[in-house]
Amino acid sequence: MSDISSAQKQIIDAFNFRHACKVFDPERRISDGQFNTILEAARLSPSSFGFESWQILMVQSPEKRELFRDFAWGANGATNGTAGQLGTASHFAILLAHTDATMKHHSEYLQQHMREVKQLPEEVVGFINQAYEKFQKSDFGIEGKRQITDWSARQAYIALGNMMTVAAMLGIDSCPIEGFDMARTSATLEQHFGIDPESYQPAVMVAFGYRAGEPPFAKTRRDMDQIVSWY
Repeated sequence: MSDISSAQKQIIDAFNFRHACKVFDPERRISDGQFNTILEAARLSPSSFGFESWQILMVQSPEKRELFRDFAWGANGATNGTAGQLGTASHFAILLAHTDATMKHHSEYLQQHMREVKQLPEEVVGFINQAYEKFQKSDFGIEGKRQITDWSARQAYIALGNMMTVAAMLGIDSCPIEGFDMARTSATLEQHFGIDPESYQPAVMVAFGYRAGEPPFAKTRRDMDQIVSWY
């Protein structure tokens, strides 16, 4: 690491800084400018076929956050006797995955996305429609609501990772959260946020803010030669 550049050091330092923060300082708020940078990192993230098969729902109202407390056990502080991320985070988000309603090949949504967002010429739209149909039917075998939704969630995780990395580079803490009841979360999103469960399903939650204290454990990972093979 003696030849490491300043940019490389900044990146590694950010990854060493980042940890799954369980309790944030509720008095410290992330500035609008900094959080917009985190959101921009998500917006500019790559996705399969460039279809951006996810949405971000920001839950800032304390009353709205409390709607998830009984069944979001990964965010309610039950494991450490605190208000958890729901009660202490500066910003709390739920990433929603598109379902087969919009992400099945040849859907009306995808035709609009390719023409209006990606601004592709008709011959390219036709080519992608054929390639995406083949991808879903035979290459990856992704058919049906559950499989397509899970595929969309994998795209959401790319945005999630970029959000947390950018946050760490800004000195902002974060925590990804999968500890929640999927069915009850979906029902709550429908009832209190107007999210159609036929079109969107919760993929993952994520909290951002500033740590209330230092991490209780040192960061541990496998050695590089245990995870990387070169041929």
